[in-house]
Amino acid sequence: MKRDLVSLSDWSSEEIWEVLELAAHLKRELRAGVDHRHILAGKTLAMVFQKPSLRTRVSFETGMTQLGGHAIYLGPEDIKLGKRETTEDIAIVLSRYVDGIMARVFEHEIVEELARFATVPVINGLSDLLHPCQALGDMLTIWEKRRRLEGLTLAFIGDGNNVAHSLIHACARLGLSFRIACPEGYEPDEAIVAWARDQGAEVKILREPKEAARGADVLYTDVWASMGEEAIAEKKRHAFSGYTIDQDLIEQANPGALVMHCLPAHYGEEITYEAARSPSSVIFDQAENRLHAQKAVLALLLS
Repeated sequence: MKRDLVSLSDWSSEEIWEVLELAAHLKRELRAGVDHRHILAGKTLAMVFQKPSLRTRVSFETGMTQLGGHAIYLGPEDIKLGKRETTEDIAIVLSRYVDGIMARVFEHEIVEELARFATVPVINGLSDLLHPCQALGDMLTIWEKRRRLEGLTLAFIGDGNNVAHSLIHACARLGLSFRIACPEGYEPDEAIVAWARDQGAEVKILREPKEAARGADVLYTDVWASMGEEAIAEKKRHAFSGYTIDQDLIEQANPGALVMHCLPAHYGEEITYEAARSPSSVIFDQAENRLHAQKAVLALLLS
């Protein structure tokens, strides 16, 4: 029976830990020069992109290569999801050609529809609602640096967006407390917050960045306006004025707190360049760990 990665809420804590432990193992062995090309030898991943990406494309394509497989990039003009052909038909046809589908799309319903009709595993590479692969790389990074996850507090400073949603899912499954500081009207999805609280997780929605940062083990941020929100970017810049991770905010957190950003960054807006390059910052470790976490997902779902 095939397994998809559409949302981390669909995966148990044990399944997520299986990903993290395998990711750490594959990372260690890669650095030791161990050849893993036998794991997905002969396997092909279709990478469906409605929006461009540096990290998602390179990490998935490199991951497939390192595991012995092959990745095919299908850009916005190659498929035109739901326009030239229905998403259902695309899912069925691709399933006849490839061993897995990764999709980076706008509407979350597209990933859900691909998963519903494909007979091969579907991986959510990003949707307007969720970004589970980012959260897996983030949890791997925190675990590497702190050697534990349960009992830690993650403070998200900024928009209640797709990254925040998947971090809420991950925190709920792995025992972290989640706080977000955001202006009124930019809170995370109510259903996702309610789901997390139903799992027994602590989720706090605050207005003041310093209140969220106080005593936190991780300070996390993302761009204020996501791709596709160019028309409201100026409105968001005004609303989020003051929601910037800088050295003053870092000093509110616990000693040794990690500073995280999923990138790309707009320095001087959601984070200062100095904070991003400070000893507290692990933003480039996060970027690397997208590769290792996704390799673990690919190995588990496609092998």
